[in-house]
Amino acid sequence: MSEHELTHLDAAGRARMVDVGEKDSTRREAVARGAVLMQPATLELIVAGGMPKGDVLAVARVAGIMAAKRTPDLIPLCHPLMLTHVALELTPKAAAGADGAAVLIEATVRTTGKTGVEMEALTAVSAAALTIYDMCKAVDRQMRISDIRLAQKRGGKSGEWILES
Repeated sequence: MSEHELTHLDAAGRARMVDVGEKDSTRREAVARGAVLMQPATLELIVAGGMPKGDVLAVARVAGIMAAKRTPDLIPLCHPLMLTHVALELTPKAAAGADGAAVLIEATVRTTGKTGVEMEALTAVSAAALTIYDMCKAVDRQMRISDIRLAQKRGGKSGEWILES
């Protein structure tokens, strides 16, 4: 199979779960990133702990961790994995010039297994972003979830990959 073939399709084009039974177990890590763009006043409320629903960053962090652990329940062809590490960094970024304020999200997920954790890291960022949106929507309906992407992965047959900036 070439690197450009879709691994989740069989020869007839039907969806399938990839057989990883013959692969070696290795340490695997993925880092995903994203952002929630918002009005500066919204970020100020988040940082000050003034949102009516509570501590936005703490709840978003827990939501991201929980989502990473439940990825196979959300993404149909993902393998259930025993995750060994899930961490989320949520960084407030004040408005600078024409840029709006944002909460930058980074998820790092690790396992030792036969398949990678890219989907778990991406799901963690997505759930954290959605949680921020949910907890802040009453004060800022203009928020935007932006730039969710895989930033790097390590381990497995393909080794290390880092997103070119």
